Amino acid sequence: MELQAVLMAAGGGSRMTDLTYNTPKAMLPVGNKPLMWYPLNLLERVGFEEVIVITTREVQKMMSSDSKNKLDVKLKLDVVCIQEDGDMGTADALRHIQEKIKTDILVVSCDLITDVALHEVVDLFRAYNATLAMLMSKAHEFTETVPGQKGKKKTAEQRDFVGVDQSGKRLLFMANEADLEDGLSIRKSIVRKHPRMHIKTGLVDAHLYCLKKAVVDFLVDNKSISSIRGELVPYLVRKQFSKTTNSQKIKDDAEDQNQKKSDGPTNNELLISSRDEPLLQLAQERSCWNDHRGDMSEAYHGGKLRCYVHIMDEGPCYRFIIYSFVILGACHLIMFVSLLSFPYQAPKLCEEPAVHPSAVISERCQMGSDSIIGAMCQVADKTSIKRSTIGNSTTVKEKVKVTNSIIMHGVTIEEGCNIQGSVICSNAVIGRGADLKYCLVGNGQRIEAEGE
Repeated sequence: MELQAVLMAAGGGSRMTDLTYNTPKAMLPVGNKPLMWYPLNLLERVGFEEVIVITTREVQKMMSSDSKNKLDVKLKLDVVCIQEDGDMGTADALRHIQEKIKTDILVVSCDLITDVALHEVVDLFRAYNATLAMLMSKAHEFTETVPGQKGKKKTAEQRDFVGVDQSGKRLLFMANEADLEDGLSIRKSIVRKHPRMHIKTGLVDAHLYCLKKAVVDFLVDNKSISSIRGELVPYLVRKQFSKTTNSQKIKDDAEDQNQKKSDGPTNNELLISSRDEPLLQLAQERSCWNDHRGDMSEAYHGGKLRCYVHIMDEGPCYRFIIYSFVILGACHLIMFVSLLSFPYQAPKLCEEPAVHPSAVISERCQMGSDSIIGAMCQVADKTSIKRSTIGNSTTVKEKVKVTNSIIMHGVTIEEGCNIQGSVICSNAVIGRGADLKYCLVGNGQRIEAEGE
């Protein structure tokens, strides 16, 4: 592959401590596979042979020593450990591995689960000699109740406004609702080149990016940028329409005066530096194969920074979702993965049977085809498991009902329990006759008998 793959797997999940008390976010079981297995499997399926994995020593140790978290991939993993407690963002992490980057890169987050045709993103990057090509998907609507403590008011979710050209591929504008205090404002430099722009909402950034190697070099010289999604991508999108002529620069300076602080670094020449730049520029100027669809105008609208987006309309494209609730005047973060509906997709993406061969399932157990049973599980008589995931080494005793729930590894569920719409973390014990609805039970916790 002409791209190097980089997996971001250093996040500790500090906002979901009930789930990540003993298990880092990257190793949380999802469909009985570690979360980071899914992007690694995606890269393996399209032909990558080596991946640079940016993670923590805790994750590295679990990858090598914990049999429950075997990744089962053939990829060569070049693991680079960083300090989990350090204030290091995703752009900082790229800066940290700059010496390992020899070509353009494909960056993917460990919390992405999708079966996207990855070539559609890479082809955009290649075809238009883009600086950035990214993946977005239409937001999924979930009707499930969020497990955990409930609040009276849900914090409003901030929408992204994404501007694309008529083809739906060229990324022209990006802004978050939280940053638009005075309304939506489009720069004249964009309108002049693209008088018709479609503004889309309801899109989710999948955190999958193709980036030029020069972008990594640029980050080394511009240490003020810490985050790919929050800072680098918006910066590239803004700067791709900056004029190089002095006359236009004077006109645009007035527009940009109020944005200087938010724009960050201004030396975008670093992003387009290349020893072949004069030859490339001459080829572009004399070519009709450009984003004008065959006319003879200057190639790529004269822009050297070019950003593109592939919007995934159908198919699974999930990321860890954090829901925020206001509880007793304080903001309490509760994790709800879209994975309460994930059992439908997991067998397809995992390419494994829904019931692990080592699991012992009673013939008198009623189990729906939309459920997953992990390795070395024991499920007793007169149990009912529907639309749920049961983790490895979990014991489910007689007359238990589990509906629409996620049961992690090493959990014990005593006789007569009823569990609905809940997440039960690893090594928890649910006492006899307990009735749990929309609950989040932390790692190693014990629910007393007959508890509600």
